[in-house]
Amino acid sequence: MSSIATSRHHRCSPRGRGHGSQTRRTRRLDRKRRQRQLRKARAACRKLRHLHQALPRPAHSLFDALAGAFTGPTFLRVVLLALATILTVGQRTVCNLLRTLGALAPGHPSSYHKIFYQRRWSCWRLARGLCGWVFDHLVAEGKVVLAGDDTVAEHPGDKVFGKGCHRDPVRSSHAYTAFRWGHKWVVLSVLVRFPFTRRQWALPLLVALYRSAADNRKAGRRHKTPQHLLRQLCCVLLRWFRERRFVLAGDGDYNAHQTARFFSRRRGRLSLVSKFYPNARLYEPPPVIQGKQPAGRPRKKGAKRPTPQEVVASAARTRSNVAWYGGGRRDVETAWGIGHWYKAGQGLVEVLWVFVHDLTGTHRDDYFFTTDVTMRVPEVIETYVGRWNEETTFQEMRSYLGLETTRGWKEKTVLRAAPCLFGLYTLVVCLYSQLPRRYAGVRAVDWVGKQDVTFSDAITAVRRWLWQEWVFAIPGYKPAFAKLARSFRSLLLHALAPAA
Repeated sequence: MSSIATSRHHRCSPRGRGHGSQTRRTRRLDRKRRQRQLRKARAACRKLRHLHQALPRPAHSLFDALAGAFTGPTFLRVVLLALATILTVGQRTVCNLLRTLGALAPGHPSSYHKIFYQRRWSCWRLARGLCGWVFDHLVAEGKVVLAGDDTVAEHPGDKVFGKGCHRDPVRSSHAYTAFRWGHKWVVLSVLVRFPFTRRQWALPLLVALYRSAADNRKAGRRHKTPQHLLRQLCCVLLRWFRERRFVLAGDGDYNAHQTARFFSRRRGRLSLVSKFYPNARLYEPPPVIQGKQPAGRPRKKGAKRPTPQEVVASAARTRSNVAWYGGGRRDVETAWGIGHWYKAGQGLVEVLWVFVHDLTGTHRDDYFFTTDVTMRVPEVIETYVGRWNEETTFQEMRSYLGLETTRGWKEKTVLRAAPCLFGLYTLVVCLYSQLPRRYAGVRAVDWVGKQDVTFSDAITAVRRWLWQEWVFAIPGYKPAFAKLARSFRSLLLHALAPAA
């Protein structure tokens, strides 16, 4: 007992009292550290609000439409990162964006990194806000023309989520097939015609990541092809905007019978325009049976019709002048017909097919089809030709928005960063369409014969507008910038926002 009492006495002696005081001191220091962090966070939020309030009015109206996808503090940081992505020339990593902002990015740098891999916000709500603004301001009435395609963005790294080896159509040819390690994105864009250009611009709205069959099998997921993903994106638009009608233009990778059947079932609100097969099997609808039903299964198709290739060989052709690639016009010869496209096990799909012969001889003969049989023949050709503008969008995103320069590798970062860059392309074009005339009228690069505004002109004008009307209009910088000579101010803006 004595030994037990002695050991207990030693355990509770001055050493215990010293340990308790040390614990209280540690708690007091932790409390002070948390208070300092709280003061810094509140100061950063106040500065972020001031920066947001200093935004020009066109930027305010556009960003406010996207605010519902984020919490308050996250929204302010997302706006700052979006503007920094526009102003940055070079890689679109978060570190490089913060270098561009400098003192304009309050708070700890980790608070901006965490936006993509930790903060809670919805890409779908963000996309819905952007689609609503675009449809309200740029496609206010009439049917909406969409373009669907996929693109491969290279992304090096061993642990990058969703990476695979995909065929790159840009670098491939008939004799050589190029493959790249990276992400394959299925993109649904809206085709918009602006007064400052002859061709339509494809503005990305919805994006989905394609996963290979091996990855889906390994993760236990159902495999979805790019056609399946594009159909799902169209269903999302149909659900969000129940009063609008849509027409989708897709290339030869999206002309399967299953896809045509999907669009035919939604003919009142959604139709498809794509390439067709010269030897497609076309039939009459099954005859209507009156009276007693015959024995056996009912007929799935009627009499066989000639294939489009057989019809074109003997049919008279009609000359038309239609909108062509690049915003120009072209004289073509056309022939057309209506039939029910059949595939075993999937039934009949009524289609209008069109044959196109370019009279200048620069383009090969082609066959197109649509699930909307009421469309006019020139309208079918012009809708499909407008699809090529999405390829231009992909090329401009690589050149001017650094689509392949992101370095995130976690799942949330991958699924958020690249779709945000696609949305940023639409954001830049929307801001340019709202710019004052004295900013929008200045061409970044001009040459003899240039007639249209390009995306490089648009992003350069938006950059100079943001530097002058936002950054240099902040109270701390405005007096110093106003004292500079006009020629030096122009030189400074030219260096900060070079011609892309």
